[in-house]
Amino acid sequence: MGAPCSSGVPPERSIHSSGMYKLEIELKRGNNLAVRDRGGSSDPYVKFKLAGKEVFRSKTIHKNLNPVWEEKTTLVVDCLSEPLYVKVFDYDFGLQDDFMGSAYLYLESLEQMIPVTLALKDPHHPDQDLGTLELAVNLTPKDSPVEERRDSTVRMSLTYEEQGSACCPSSSSHLTHNVQCLYLCVDQQQQSVRLSELHRKSQLWRGIVSIALIEGRNLIPMDPNGLSDPYVKFRLGPQKYRSKTVPKTLNPQWREQFDLHLYEETGGVLEITVWDRDTGRRDDFIGRCQLDLSTLAKEQTHHLELPLEESRGYVVLLVTLTASAAVSIADLSVTPLDDPQERREILKRYVSPTSGRSVNCRLNVKCHSCFPGKSDPFCVLELNNDRLQTHTVYKNLNPEWNKVFTFNVKDIHSVLEVTVFDEDRDRSADFLGKVALPLLHIRNGEQKSYVLKNKELTGPTKGVIYLEIDVIYNTVKAALRTVVPAEQKYIEEEPKVSKHLLQQNFNRVKRCIMVLISYGTYINSCFEWESAQRSIISFVLFVVVVWNFELYMLPLALLLLLVWNYFFSSSRETADTESEHRGFMDKLYAIQDVFISVQNALDEVASHGERIKNTVNWTVPFLSWLAITALCSATVLLYLIPLRYLVLAWGVNKFTKKLRDPYMIDNNELLDFLSRVPSDVQVMQYRELKVDPGQSPSKRKRTNPS
Repeated sequence: MGAPCSSGVPPERSIHSSGMYKLEIELKRGNNLAVRDRGGSSDPYVKFKLAGKEVFRSKTIHKNLNPVWEEKTTLVVDCLSEPLYVKVFDYDFGLQDDFMGSAYLYLESLEQMIPVTLALKDPHHPDQDLGTLELAVNLTPKDSPVEERRDSTVRMSLTYEEQGSACCPSSSSHLTHNVQCLYLCVDQQQQSVRLSELHRKSQLWRGIVSIALIEGRNLIPMDPNGLSDPYVKFRLGPQKYRSKTVPKTLNPQWREQFDLHLYEETGGVLEITVWDRDTGRRDDFIGRCQLDLSTLAKEQTHHLELPLEESRGYVVLLVTLTASAAVSIADLSVTPLDDPQERREILKRYVSPTSGRSVNCRLNVKCHSCFPGKSDPFCVLELNNDRLQTHTVYKNLNPEWNKVFTFNVKDIHSVLEVTVFDEDRDRSADFLGKVALPLLHIRNGEQKSYVLKNKELTGPTKGVIYLEIDVIYNTVKAALRTVVPAEQKYIEEEPKVSKHLLQQNFNRVKRCIMVLISYGTYINSCFEWESAQRSIISFVLFVVVVWNFELYMLPLALLLLLVWNYFFSSSRETADTESEHRGFMDKLYAIQDVFISVQNALDEVASHGERIKNTVNWTVPFLSWLAITALCSATVLLYLIPLRYLVLAWGVNKFTKKLRDPYMIDNNELLDFLSRVPSDVQVMQYRELKVDPGQSPSKRKRTNPS
């Protein structure tokens, strides 16, 4: 909260300048707050800051512009001239929170418990009406601790002198002032610990809600053609998910699976809304329904047909509630993996082939420190849809978080994203830098420095972060997980037309096509006898292969290609060769949709071509070894079993799959495998930048002695 006010008057005679006060605040409600979500609502919470430090944060009220908090807190204040800064934010799961307004509460005029109404304003748009906050505030003098702690006065005074006036920079010969400063420092530390613990608990989920969105039935038509383009939105607390759009149908088949987190033991209410997608104008609302998760039994799958309110039709779901206690945030001193016995238990639980756990990976992240070049940094760790956050270290260019984050990892091919922000000054938090770390690239127990990158992960920004990461997983289960659909991000961004992105994707497709053309040119050169030796060898090889062809030779050829590249191919760097009258609204939006479709199609084609190339080139050795295993198995099966039997088994499986399980979600194992292989763009994003030797931890310790 800063140093006490200095007015030139001795402490015992200057009550209003350097005395200590107890500030009691009751946050009652908000009125007509600003809209920050696309649905016309907000998820507001309130921050209280004093002398630049956060001293209290309220709970989040979801989907409400007139929230009622009814929360109380008590603060210790030593300087009445410093106003209390009150800021309201809209909580966005997985994104930066949106600023909703701020106000100052001046403490000098407060005497008794009085109601206070604060008008929220935006410093950048002072004329904008952002609503009000209602508080009840009471400020009373706090009794001096001297009489209460007479026996410990000398000890506390000595402690104060030894600390070098860390909390009260202005030195004083008055013992009372010294004790007051120490009492204030202890209270600040206790408040900081309480805030940190509250923030930690608010992030930890207690269970997983697995939802399979199967289909919709008999939905009402919303388009002139008598059909609809339906999609579904799910909301559980701050978490949101949007399904794909199924065009021109009243009985859509979505067949999507996703997981949400349970933050309360009672479950919560899952909100489900069905919409009709309309290009160029606002989407039409079809209907809604709610599911009270507290009524469902855990550890079993529930088949539900939920009727839509205010409409006709049904939504068919499969919902499973499972307990989860592995996610955690702990201090560095209590790291489970540092205890040999605990580490053996964890290894047995996650690595043993007979563990029987559906989750096959565990991730421990030790977040040490960074140099972001800003004053109030905090760090956000994201793994697919799991998101944990450190506390804020105020007024510090070299913060030490010293926290250990534990995740349950569903897919060893996931990427850990670590983003550093500077806590808001007047608006949302400022981006400082981020890194993306594929779990398969991590070496366990190695403390490593990573240069922070920009938002696009294409270039460096100012700062270095130090991380120590352990990944524990079962290889067999991780391999089996590779050929099932990958988890998709719930937080979606609105697609936008980007000339640069369109050009980038076009160039990526062009490079893939040029590779195919080069192979075609090489093969054609054999026909043209440009090199007699090469043409003779090719001709003999062609005759021998065609005369003795068996189907097992196809995976064998791919196997030989992988082995050849493993021994003889050199690592290749991905070069970035890219440069950098208003009509009718319906036509404009139609053109935009065409551009987005072309842009996404180019990206998909380029990504698949690059992933096939990167599998063969051993960009991810785990996946290349997995490909070798699969190709060896396919070679043996095709060699031992006649093709007709394999085709028959495949056909029987395909024809009977829907009969055996009506709600099975189809997938393509090959495409699921390729989705784990990084494209050239991802390879560039995951590439680590060189660290300045002057920024190593040992160098930092020598230049910053403790």
